[in-house]
Amino acid sequence: MRTSIATVSISGPLERKLAAAAAAGFDAVEIFENDLIAAASTPEEVRARAADLGLEIALYQPFRDVEAAPPDRFAEVLRRAGHKFALMRRLGADLVLVCSTTAPWAVDDDALAAEQLHRFASAAEAHGIRVAYEALAWGRHVDDYRHAWRIVRMADHPALGTCLDSFHILSRGTDTAAVETIPGDRVFFLQLADAPLMAMDVLQWSRHYRCFPGQGELDVAGVLAAALRAGYTGPASLEVFNDVYRRTEPERGAVDAMRSLLALQEEAAARLAAGPAGPAAERARARLRAVPAAGPATGFAFTELAVSAAGGERVAAQLAALGFTRRGRHRTKPVDLWASGPARVLVTEADGGPDARVAALGLETADPAAAVARAEALLAPVLPRTTAAGDAPLDAVAAPDGTEMFFCRTGRTDAPSWTDDFAPAPEAPEGGLDGTGPGADPGSPLEAIDHVGLPQPRHHVDEAALFYRSVLALRPSPSVQVADPYGLVRSRAVGTPDGAVRLALSIEDVDPHGPAPHLGLQHVAVRTGDIRALVRRARARGAVFLGVPPNYYDDLEARYDLDPGLAADLRDLGLMYDRDADGAFLHCYLATVGRVFFEVVQRVGGYAGFGAANAPVRRAAQRALTTAS
Repeated sequence: MRTSIATVSISGPLERKLAAAAAAGFDAVEIFENDLIAAASTPEEVRARAADLGLEIALYQPFRDVEAAPPDRFAEVLRRAGHKFALMRRLGADLVLVCSTTAPWAVDDDALAAEQLHRFASAAEAHGIRVAYEALAWGRHVDDYRHAWRIVRMADHPALGTCLDSFHILSRGTDTAAVETIPGDRVFFLQLADAPLMAMDVLQWSRHYRCFPGQGELDVAGVLAAALRAGYTGPASLEVFNDVYRRTEPERGAVDAMRSLLALQEEAAARLAAGPAGPAAERARARLRAVPAAGPATGFAFTELAVSAAGGERVAAQLAALGFTRRGRHRTKPVDLWASGPARVLVTEADGGPDARVAALGLETADPAAAVARAEALLAPVLPRTTAAGDAPLDAVAAPDGTEMFFCRTGRTDAPSWTDDFAPAPEAPEGGLDGTGPGADPGSPLEAIDHVGLPQPRHHVDEAALFYRSVLALRPSPSVQVADPYGLVRSRAVGTPDGAVRLALSIEDVDPHGPAPHLGLQHVAVRTGDIRALVRRARARGAVFLGVPPNYYDDLEARYDLDPGLAADLRDLGLMYDRDADGAFLHCYLATVGRVFFEVVQRVGGYAGFGAANAPVRRAAQRALTTAS
């Protein structure tokens, strides 16, 4: 399927927007009028530049307040249109978008609207131009795509069709079933945008919070599938208004946009396959661009920390206290492998930067090669690796924040496993480098890496959510906000349905120059079946856990009718507690090293959250320690 993007959807001057769209692989662009007005290039130069880049100019937009006008005002509409049609000829665009009027003077008269749109289309046709009429969600009298289609039918002009916009349809909760009743050749254009679900004025929602498909919560794939079933053969075009994208480098934004369209086509193909069979569905599916399939991750192979000399000592002490043992040393690199059962942490010696940071994640996959092929097809940069002779093949891609994502199959027998690159450490127990053999520490109650927390750059959290959703097939959860002593933190989790892989993505709306330093802390959560035993043992080994104020436990006992023994243990051990309808969650934290802290968690029953209600207390305690130091 041909792909297109409105120039308003990415930042920068028009000339740079065109180059970014072409570099990302788009076939076409919609020229947004304001971009052309502000451009240094003439329409002829824009046309030539687009052609040189292999871009079709698929649409010129928007033309506003056309229909249902008093006679004197409609004369002005036609005068204005004559100038714009001449400009479009210079630009090489043959389709113009007309938005349903929002003017207060508009008459609520469908017959008049149809008659004037007919005249407008006749004037356009004389210039070799067609007209796509779109229902704005906040239109004065036409705010529903079905209403817009009725007026187009009444107008009955071959140069007049409709434009379907997923945001205008879905933001009003309109049923999409009628999309399939519109003849495909009368749908002149299809615009796609997602958005988070928000309770606010639809115009402000549209102007500031639209996002690329897969980054919000609207059923954009359903609209695309319905339009294709109806026989639509034009491009799938992104039209997004978003304050963040206006501040993002255009090249980065364009890649993010193309990734969203590729993933959207995959989702739409699945919808078509699950729907009614028949020639129409097969033709529709054949138009969609496929990406290589790969199974979801089945767990964490490892978490890699890059550490300084001082940070490495502190991290090693914390790992040992938690029950990890140093299993091996990489044969050619300064990397140690620590493990406790299937929970594995690589500690890499690094110069510069914080004392400790999460540098990489290893994800267990059934077919690492397929996972890499999918990631590359979805425009994730495959990272070059420095390897020595005999090193196991291990491919990685870069996440938007720079974290390396490795695709692993630990202990594989058909090819070398990444653990084969490590020589057993002198102090390691017998039983295998992966920590699961008979030499694993029998006293450690650690079960696995439960989740990893990765703070994201403020303007890239939606990009990150799309990356993990599309490239790694992780499902996003709704966003939550938690309070910080100096601002707010927005967090969004992504993970596999069974919880084998969980990532907590967050952005912080705090003042980095305020009374406490900007944190942006990463964390690694290890799961246990007996957190009380683990904490007691870790304390005996010298572990220092984050202090929890007594007020927290007073409030906790007011909120929950806790067993007295449990309540006493929580206070004594500095554990935090949360509960929902599915189960309970106990957790605690070690002191921060560099940018990283360890969390210990115990999940009881079907609890699938992250203890978000306790985050303000944890963050306040971490702030207090940071300020004191």
